[in-house]
Amino acid sequence: MSDFGGSNTPPELKDLWQTPLPLFMALDLEFGFYLDAAADTQNTLCAHYLTERDNALECDWNSYGAIWCNPPYSNIRPWVEKASIECQKQLQPIVMLVPSDTSVGWFKLAYETIDEVRLITGARISFIPAELNIKGKSNTKGSMFLIWRPFITPRRQINTVDKEHLFNIGNEQLRKIV
Repeated sequence: MSDFGGSNTPPELKDLWQTPLPLFMALDLEFGFYLDAAADTQNTLCAHYLTERDNALECDWNSYGAIWCNPPYSNIRPWVEKASIECQKQLQPIVMLVPSDTSVGWFKLAYETIDEVRLITGARISFIPAELNIKGKSNTKGSMFLIWRPFITPRRQINTVDKEHLFNIGNEQLRKIV
């Protein structure tokens, strides 16, 4: 398990931060997410989601579209292992938002089965706290997407995307909804 350096978040809330909606909306436009594989009722971004109670690491990720996963950062490895299996089982793309750290064991494991690593450049992601009274930085590292795609031999591509560009796309999508 990793602490990701100097977090002041209470342990019971550490893994409950939400992905910013504009970031998710930009990726949803590209992938068309159906299932949020690591969520709770307070932070889900899809109508269909798996909670801790559902035990996403033990159940199938049944989905009729792409699968979104912002796993608990305290223990990413089992989520990487599960995503690799579920991509082939569900025949759906899986996009996982994780810290940008290529030096850890889970990254090496993911790199064996992913089609794409997409590094977010330009700035860190400010996640939404589980409780609004939490102060301080919400992210001590950069972020990246791990992308599994079924039906192809993993290409292990490494690409970049600018954070501001993603947020502009996501905010434009949100304006269309409102």
